[in-house]
Amino acid sequence: HSSADRDLKREILRYPKLRRLVLAIRELQQLFEGLRGFIVHYCICLFSLIKAMFLNVRSLVDLDPEPDLRVEGGGQAGPPSGRAHGDLSLLRRSSLEDREKEIREKGSEILREQLDAAKKELKLKDKECERLSQVRNQLEQELEELTASLFEEAHKMVREANVKRAASEKRLKEAQGKIDVLQAEVTALKTLVLTSTPSSPNRQLHPQLQSPSTRGAYKHHSRNKSMSGTIPSLAGRAEPSSVSIQPVSKEEREMDSVLYAEFLLWKENPSLERSSAFLSRVYSEDVGPCLSFTRSELSQRVQSAVESNSLTIEPVAVSAPPVVKASATECGGPKKCALSGMSRLCRHRIKLGDKGSYHFISPSSRARIAAVCNFFTYIRYIQQGLVRHDAEQMFWEVMRLRREMTTARLGFYVADQG
Repeated sequence: HSSADRDLKREILRYPKLRRLVLAIRELQQLFEGLRGFIVHYCICLFSLIKAMFLNVRSLVDLDPEPDLRVEGGGQAGPPSGRAHGDLSLLRRSSLEDREKEIREKGSEILREQLDAAKKELKLKDKECERLSQVRNQLEQELEELTASLFEEAHKMVREANVKRAASEKRLKEAQGKIDVLQAEVTALKTLVLTSTPSSPNRQLHPQLQSPSTRGAYKHHSRNKSMSGTIPSLAGRAEPSSVSIQPVSKEEREMDSVLYAEFLLWKENPSLERSSAFLSRVYSEDVGPCLSFTRSELSQRVQSAVESNSLTIEPVAVSAPPVVKASATECGGPKKCALSGMSRLCRHRIKLGDKGSYHFISPSSRARIAAVCNFFTYIRYIQQGLVRHDAEQMFWEVMRLRREMTTARLGFYVADQG
């Protein structure tokens, strides 16, 4: 009762054909047992009959009755004469020999018939045994083939399972590696969100983001707060003749209870749908007016691209002319904004989606679109749970982004010096 036998028994129970083969083998074994018992019983009966016949013949041979000799005339019997006694003995012996011969012949005939019948029956049994042996051999061969096929299939299944397990382990390792990378990226993104905002940075507070010429100009103004002078115009446009540096005053702010309540209600279930009072107000007061240009059809497409986060803004390489004059803008590239329709030097272009064409835009249009994009970026960060600030800090950041949209819509923007 090894483990292999137990496995084989379980496989036998699983396959009906194999179970039928096992039952047929058991029936053959029972049939052989019955045939062997029948042959033994038949031989015992045959030997008993032969023994009884020999005993009967022997008793007949040993039978020797004495003759009853009587005297004629009613006298007493006298001793027989020697000659008569010899004749009687010969007669009796011959009759006994005849009877013995007859009995032997009959017994031999009976034994011969019984022997022939036994031989015929044995031949039939031999044929039956031979047929059953062939059936048994065939069943054993089929059983061996079936067992071999079962073991081969089992080995094949084991090999396939090993291959699948190795592939699964490989995919698991790759997935774990990807998860680690994604977790690192999420951690870095959270750190970035916690340490900065998605809006445009203040270049005066971050001098490393300014170009060398801008940093020099800013330092010049810082050293000469009370000094006023004339700044030459760039690209043929007249600038104010004097610049007065106003002292920096501390900004005061006060929270609007209605706006804050709308923001808190939206923050409980943040989404980009306009059904909330908070986003409905932002769309009507800030997003819609900020993205309202002369070309209304293109403006609607720009707003849809901003909402679906599929808008691309790219800078356009503009080569600066060696001499500043009024006609120099003709060498700078496209001169007409696709949104406002006004003749302006377009330093950027936008693309709506992956398959859309490029549209050149002016710096003012670019500032308005960027302000709206910054607002939606921060809103998406809140929706994804990447901002860890409290509700009041989030609210003031949203108000600052709304102020940027209003400022850009009114035409105020910071020129890109990079």
